[in-house]
Amino acid sequence: MKKFEFEVEDISQISDGYHTFEELYFHRMILFSVICNQNKNLSWKSRLHYDGTMYNNYFIVGINTPIGQYTYHYHMEHWGYFGEIEELEKAPKYDGHIPNDVARLKSIIFANKY
Repeated sequence: MKKFEFEVEDISQISDGYHTFEELYFHRMILFSVICNQNKNLSWKSRLHYDGTMYNNYFIVGINTPIGQYTYHYHMEHWGYFGEIEELEKAPKYDGHIPNDVARLKSIIFANKY
């Protein structure tokens, strides 16, 4: 298998020919904001992790699905996209979810049917 090596000045501008990473991350943020704003009873945002720490100029937003949390960190400039959900002083304790646990978001569909 051939290994590709190249230098990139701005990784956010790498493209698959249709979208850059920057565009795709923005789209993901918009989609997550819609999920959270439409499920306000399950969603929250905070400027601090449960232990009082936070990355510089970031906040955390999450949703408590029937099978566990799912969260993302976003730059503070995007706070307003999550304007309709509850702000907590500190985020709930991290439950260990990983990117492959994204199926947790799908469990919201079934929770809302009943």
